[in-house]
Amino acid sequence: MQVTRSLTSHARRAQVVEAAVQVIGSDGYAQATYARIAAHAGLSSTRLISYHFADKDDLVAAVVEDVITRIGEFVGARVGVEVTAAGQLDTYLESVVAYISRDRVRMRALMEVLLAGVLPDLARAADAGPVEGILRRGQAAGEFRDFDPFVMATTIQRSVDGLPFLLEGTPELDLEAYARELVTLFRLATKVDTHG
Repeated sequence: MQVTRSLTSHARRAQVVEAAVQVIGSDGYAQATYARIAAHAGLSSTRLISYHFADKDDLVAAVVEDVITRIGEFVGARVGVEVTAAGQLDTYLESVVAYISRDRVRMRALMEVLLAGVLPDLARAADAGPVEGILRRGQAAGEFRDFDPFVMATTIQRSVDGLPFLLEGTPELDLEAYARELVTLFRLATKVDTHG
């Protein structure tokens, strides 16, 4: 009986997180009230949300964790098979854009939360650290020119972070072409100068 209750509790919690993702991603962070989330989840009362989450920050933290985990799994599986830093960087850019294309609402929910600044510690989870690691490895291997890896990683990360908002105004944007342009842009920005 305890296992059934635990599975039911886990499923209900996941249902609430998914509803919160959908409400935040569609209507914005400011509109994400317990009442709207409960209605979207088909719950009879907001108390069912309060049962699983201490407060709105706790729920929003679960939303951020959910989105970052999904992105990490999607992108990490693709980047991990690349053997060069240059290949990893190209694949990172292509994969993040592909994920955004695949799940626009989830990505917009993440950006809404980060821009609202309600969970500054969680913003670090979405920082450019993994990209900076790729750049440092590429420099150490002689694949990339000398540059400040923090500045370059931040620039790379921001080029994909804003895409969910760009898509609001330009929903028909060709994301495959966008990804190709990003790859070209950052290949040129990181390549070793063979003329000097």
